[in-house]
Amino acid sequence: MRRLKIIVGHHAFEVGLYETPTAAAILAAAPFEARATIWPGEVYFQAPIHAEREDAARDVVESGELAFRVEGEVIVMGYGPTPCSEGDEIRLASQANIWGRTDGDPAGLADVEAGQLVRVEVVE
Repeated sequence: MRRLKIIVGHHAFEVGLYETPTAAAILAAAPFEARATIWPGEVYFQAPIHAEREDAARDVVESGELAFRVEGEVIVMGYGPTPCSEGDEIRLASQANIWGRTDGDPAGLADVEAGQLVRVEVVE
């Protein structure tokens, strides 16, 4: 399985990529850097790609899933309930393409501050 590493603040996550057009585009763009933006329950950042919404796009994700929001062209890392959530679910602001999963615990992303450097790189 193809893999990426995402480093944000003092957190590092290895991400297994799904076989999707979005995952292929993100892999082709790596390495790249961006600055973190925060919203309660998620960290997101710009990605230098353009992708169309995929048929399997959704707004509720499981812990560890990585998403790409077509509006804004951002990678989204959900780690807990957001203002849109019902109960304990992780509900993003809008539907997004699910392109990978990390086995790491994303709950620590709660301490990420806006503007922190994010680096996305290929794991060889």
